[in-house]
Amino acid sequence: MPRTREETWQRLGDETFDLLIIGCGITGAGAVRDAARRGLRVAVVDANDIAFGTSSRSSKLVHGGLRYLEHLEFSLVFEAVSERRVLQNIAPHLVNPLGFIFPIFDTSPHGLSTLRAGLWLYDGLSLFRSPKLAKTLSKKAIAKAEPLLRQQGLKGAPLYYDCATDDARLTLETVMDAEAQGACVLTYGRVTGLMRDGAGRVSGGVIEDVLNGPGGPTVQVRAHAVINATGPWTDKTRNLGQGGSHLLRPTKGVHIVVPQERLPLEYAVVCNHPEDGRVLFAIPWGDQSYIGTTDTDYQGRPEDVAADAEDVRYLIAAANDYFPGVSLTPADVTATWAGLRPLILQEGRSESSVSREHEIIVDADGLITIAGGKLTTYRRMGAEVVTRALDLLALTGHIPEHVRDAHTGREPLPGAVGWPEDDDHDKVAAQILKASEGRVEPDTARHLADRYGTRGIDIARYAASHQRLLTRLVPGRPELLALVDWAVNREQAQRVSDVMVRRTQLFFRDVDQGLGAVEQVAERMAELLGWDDERRTREILDYQAEVARSRQWRTG
Repeated sequence: MPRTREETWQRLGDETFDLLIIGCGITGAGAVRDAARRGLRVAVVDANDIAFGTSSRSSKLVHGGLRYLEHLEFSLVFEAVSERRVLQNIAPHLVNPLGFIFPIFDTSPHGLSTLRAGLWLYDGLSLFRSPKLAKTLSKKAIAKAEPLLRQQGLKGAPLYYDCATDDARLTLETVMDAEAQGACVLTYGRVTGLMRDGAGRVSGGVIEDVLNGPGGPTVQVRAHAVINATGPWTDKTRNLGQGGSHLLRPTKGVHIVVPQERLPLEYAVVCNHPEDGRVLFAIPWGDQSYIGTTDTDYQGRPEDVAADAEDVRYLIAAANDYFPGVSLTPADVTATWAGLRPLILQEGRSESSVSREHEIIVDADGLITIAGGKLTTYRRMGAEVVTRALDLLALTGHIPEHVRDAHTGREPLPGAVGWPEDDDHDKVAAQILKASEGRVEPDTARHLADRYGTRGIDIARYAASHQRLLTRLVPGRPELLALVDWAVNREQAQRVSDVMVRRTQLFFRDVDQGLGAVEQVAERMAELLGWDDERRTREILDYQAEVARSRQWRTG
């Protein structure tokens, strides 16, 4: 069982760590897992929840970046397609092949022959280990596969394969594996200052407990090296030390969700926006489809980012251009999400042309910052920044004992332990049904297999132990009340929004964004965490406000 929050808080103050990692998005998650599996004493803290920022608001794809070939970024593509294969192996329940069709019209910027050559190179850079190799669909085959796709001027469509993922759960399982290896993990702990040794080098951080709002208790966390992996908050964190320059150019990416019956898709469809030619996707997502993403500069606070009316109009316009018979309107949009890409500042380049490469910077006071990069390459980024930290520790005479190889590309994430070699999700769903003695229904069993992997077996067994835990959070949907218990007891959920947005994703998946389930979730969390009525009510109101913020585009 994970440590309690009180035990974690005590440990932070008592120990001296080799590494303190600030930020528990996908990059910080990759770093803490790598460090823990090397045998380092490592702590990771975040001012919010695990995957609170960009890492739960991405396009939810593990991909090689086909479009980066146009900018001749071959090394980035090679690294990404290699990591795509690794993630399929260590998280097969969360990283699954998805076909993409790239329709070519007589007005398209690239012809069929050019795209075929690009896809051959794309498969070649993966050493021809893509989930499936690319091929070209005829106009007739396209009409059969995607009957709603515009036929006028259509010349054909290459079909290639990348992978879809649950970005929040990928981040979460990475962190949970690190914790199982001895890492100290604290959410809702804001770094308010950096500690320094006698030579002026960063030697830890002052952490404020903000779970119940600002002004909470603080603890001094001692560490021989500190890594800043705070994504869109990178510059703010660097400004706590000696790194005063602006490193980032954050850009906003918005997605909209519509019911599957309004935009039924067999494959993900690559679209060039009719207004500016920018590449975006229409992606099937179970009983929904989502469209995204935008790419516009953003100047506000990262925690305030949200879709606006122009973002939604822009995405609907692309969908209606490619699927003219659908005639989507704003009324069809059931949810939105907006995230920030923490891109490295490059003068004179447009938003979409800024490189997605990451950078590691060591400031004069020793603070190590990693920024940029892609979800797909998070594991390599984590290994690289930990290696840089070890180099710094060697220079300062704090070389940890017994450092071993991490093998993060070989060791499975928790939900993949015991996963079938043939990647058959139905086999795991059958094990889940058996573990529950038939008390969990088939749709829930498959949901548990797809989202929790083999850990779904333990969840089903637990749910079957008490009739109340088998209650569905939303009628007709597969999520059970038992998932609230699991989120709190096993996955560090501290607030209602943690459960609704990042553990179950009802915020995106339910047509009412989970508003009908929020009181039940809050009541159960109050029982588990000892909340009083005031705290329970505040949690409900805070979640309702979060839903309202995601819908504010409707009123401008």
